[in-house]
Amino acid sequence: MKRIKNYIILYLLIFLIVFQISGCGTRSLVEPNPLITDKEIIVSAAASLQESLNEINHNYNETRSGVKVIINYGSSGTLQNQIAQGAPVDLFISAGISQMDWLESKNLLLKDTRLDLLGNDLVLVTAKDSIDNTIITSLSDLNKPEVKQIGVGTPETVPAGKYTQEALTNLGYWDSLKPKFVFAKDVKQVLAYVETGNVDAGFVYLSDSKASEKVDVLINLPENSHEPIIYPAAIIADTNNREAAEEFLEYLQTSEAKQIFTKYGFKTLSQN
Repeated sequence: MKRIKNYIILYLLIFLIVFQISGCGTRSLVEPNPLITDKEIIVSAAASLQESLNEINHNYNETRSGVKVIINYGSSGTLQNQIAQGAPVDLFISAGISQMDWLESKNLLLKDTRLDLLGNDLVLVTAKDSIDNTIITSLSDLNKPEVKQIGVGTPETVPAGKYTQEALTNLGYWDSLKPKFVFAKDVKQVLAYVETGNVDAGFVYLSDSKASEKVDVLINLPENSHEPIIYPAAIIADTNNREAAEEFLEYLQTSEAKQIFTKYGFKTLSQN
């Protein structure tokens, strides 16, 4: 009898252990992990948008739970090529129209989602309190021998560089200044060249100058010297997160986002 009693106790213990293990397993399947977000969208954006979009995205994440926005910055031409090659992107914000036009011609944009989001101005900057500030008072002064190097975005891939080429060509300075140009991969690199003194001056967007405490704006280039600087935005056709991408694009057009864009020197164009 004693042996039978021991077997019964042993079987009861095994049953209780198995029940507890299966119970714990069931709970792990149904309890949500608070660290996992419901949706994630990838935004490819022009480098000149970095400061403003980072601030806007921070505010967005504080008010929108379950959506994580990852932003990839670069020159608009480079980002265009990445999208064309199948990079996983949900939303594209370019600093130039031509990149968006090309993607649209290849049916890589989601229909009826494209809009003109922002505008900007082109300026010439030098390092803050630099001796160049007294040497350069007009574009013609860039021809002076004291000015040896000028930062410019590569026109083929950097919209700011293309606008610079248009402006200086129309104003009659491109050919004479070309030997002095130091070409950069994006407008942020031009700004860095100026800040560190690697060039005497550089052409950047007004928004870039406002984001830096290390440069002074010497000249605003005439708006009629180049094509309008427009930042179009659109959702990519093969997005798997259309709803989340549309929501973030709508947020970029709210008064809250527009105030931040304006603070950094952008012109808001969307009507929402």
